[in-house]
Amino acid sequence: MTDPRALLAWWRARAEARPTPIVPPGNVAGRALLTVIAIMTFLASLTLGAVTLVADTAADWQSEIAREVTVQIRPDEGLDMAAALAKVRETVLAVPGVVSASALDDAATGRLLEPWLGEGLDLDELPVPRLVIVGIDERSPPDFQRLREAVRAAVPQASLDDHRAWVSRLVSMAHATVLIGIAILGLVMIATVLTVVFATRGAMTGNRHIIEVLHFVGARSGFIAGEFQRHFLKLGLIGAVTGGACAFLVFLAIGQWTRANQATPEADQISALFGSFAISWWGYGGTAALVVLIGVLTALTSRITVTSQLAAIDMLSPVDG
Repeated sequence: MTDPRALLAWWRARAEARPTPIVPPGNVAGRALLTVIAIMTFLASLTLGAVTLVADTAADWQSEIAREVTVQIRPDEGLDMAAALAKVRETVLAVPGVVSASALDDAATGRLLEPWLGEGLDLDELPVPRLVIVGIDERSPPDFQRLREAVRAAVPQASLDDHRAWVSRLVSMAHATVLIGIAILGLVMIATVLTVVFATRGAMTGNRHIIEVLHFVGARSGFIAGEFQRHFLKLGLIGAVTGGACAFLVFLAIGQWTRANQATPEADQISALFGSFAISWWGYGGTAALVVLIGVLTALTSRITVTSQLAAIDMLSPVDG
């Protein structure tokens, strides 16, 4: 019968001469785990990108509230629209805290209405409200109630819209979306950890005879756990890099599509809601950090799982003496 200590010495000699991992590197379970990690990383990266996009958009919306308001002049019988636009512009510029005022010209107004009314609009024949864009000093904003009364007194058909009501609802919705995205990201990470736990236990079951012999003849738990840790770290990094690279390609494709379709009315509506609809550098940096995190998390999870399983083996083994 083979001496167990001789077997351990033989194993260590082979490990020093040419590393022989306890876990086979190319088994089916390993390839399946790599695929699962790649998919999880891809989904987590997409979620992270969406969260950063929505958060940046919400910040832009809040900033636009402080920078700009709109005066709308409703068409009325006998109203000289050109004179009304000029009078409103002159009135708002006289209010402290207003830094600029510009009337939306016919081309810009027609572009706004193009998705609903088509091209080639003649605004002189349509009762279309006209807009004056008012720039606000963010550090010293005006008294909006005073501004609203001054506009109404100058042109009774004019009304001030500071966009606060609907933008506040959009910002609240954006914040809720961010929280949901973070929750989904957490669930994906938990699912990844559980997958690694089951994969580690499966690998230990498949190599249980080798692990028990090495463990009982004196191999430290750290040595066996290190073998699994290196194996799953490699799998985790390869899978995470694959999933992260796919997410990068999706981000770049979306950004390219947005830039290529900027001249269309549909793109104008998308830009009004999501800006350039491009992931910021925070999204790319977060995805890269996520790749490293998943690789390290995979390795640590496998090590903890192996250590706990070896402790369970020690408890079930007969006590010497």
